[in-house]
Amino acid sequence: MKWVRRVNSLLLLLILGPAAAAIGSDANVAGDWRTATRQSSGIAPKPETTPEAVVQVYSARAFSWRGAFAVHTWISVKPENAKEYTVYEVMGWYVFGGGSALQNNNDEPDRYWFGAKPKLLSDLRGKKAASAIKNIEAAVKAYPYAGTYTTWPGPNSNTFTAFVTRRVPELEADLPPTAIGKDYLPGGSVFGRAPSGGGAQISILGALGMLVSAEEGIEFNILGLSFGIDPGDLAIRLPGVGKVGLR
Repeated sequence: MKWVRRVNSLLLLLILGPAAAAIGSDANVAGDWRTATRQSSGIAPKPETTPEAVVQVYSARAFSWRGAFAVHTWISVKPENAKEYTVYEVMGWYVFGGGSALQNNNDEPDRYWFGAKPKLLSDLRGKKAASAIKNIEAAVKAYPYAGTYTTWPGPNSNTFTAFVTRRVPELEADLPPTAIGKDYLPGGSVFGRAPSGGGAQISILGALGMLVSAEEGIEFNILGLSFGIDPGDLAIRLPGVGKVGLR
């Protein structure tokens, strides 16, 4: 039957992506978190030689087996003339220890995530960055899930980053399809903006839905695994693999 073949093809697509990521060098699926590097990747400008304001959004493969499926995302900001960066992110193990998942620390903005090299998703400088920092700080304060963390389907680290980028659309952050949790809409909402802050999406608890946006293109989400096309960047969006394009 045709519909059976189509379902099987879809399931194969959803499985092959994470399988390819698991055997690729980009995913740190094996290793010791205690010895994995957290050094700077050299992407961010040095604050001592960069007086202008800087805002950057990063992603890196999650540690251990989760890296075959998902990335961890975070936001780094440096106000004008500041001597260090502040990194905003959500980390689940703080909740498991009775603390807050929402962390803001002075840290390397572009550090490896336990051995995984980060990728730059958004980069603002100067006046645009200075204006965005105010909006980012307000969005961080408004994040409603600081006291909870759920790896799948959310709220998690990518739920937080998407919450901020929706409220600060000038970031134009295209969170990859591997940012599982980005589609978890606060308050159980079914309709909302796409994570980039433009377009729109339908999402049922981050586990089923679709989005349409000039930044992300068209993306479908099935059980947190997302796939689609991005005509603007001549790219396809694949679960496990991420965004693959000609540019």
